[in-house]
Amino acid sequence: MEIKIRVLVAKPGLDGHDRGAKIVARALRDAGMEVIYTGLHQTAEMIVEAAIQEDVDVVGLSLLSGAHMTLFVDVTRLLKKKGMNDVLILGGGIIPKEDVPKLKKEGICGDFGPGTPCEEIVDFIKKNVKK
Repeated sequence: MEIKIRVLVAKPGLDGHDRGAKIVARALRDAGMEVIYTGLHQTAEMIVEAAIQEDVDVVGLSLLSGAHMTLFVDVTRLLKKKGMNDVLILGGGIIPKEDVPKLKKEGICGDFGPGTPCEEIVDFIKKNVKK
C-alpha cells in the first residue's frame, strides 16, 4: 500500500487572497496527495497545531501581503520548537527575490510565486519530502 503525502496548505496573517492557494491545493490533491486547507487568517500557532494534529509531511504557506519575513519565519520556528523537524516547509505568493535566501536559512525550502506551474510544485514535493 502506498502512503500518501499529507500536505497542509495555510494562509497566515490578514491576507485575504486565497485563489492561488486553492489552485495549488487542488493540484496537489489531483496528484494523489492528501491536502488539508486551513482557510484564511491563520496564526502561526493555529497552523502549527493543525500540522501536528494532521501529522503532515509538508506545510505550504501562501502570502501576498508582504509579511512573509515575519509570518513564514514564525511558523518555521514554531514547527521546530514543537519537534516537527522533518516537515518540508514551502512558501508561495509575492516574495521579493532578495528575501528568498533569508527564508531558506530559516527553513523555507521552496519559493513558488505567481505563475509557477503546479507540476513544478508537485515534483518539488515528491523529490524533497522526508518519508
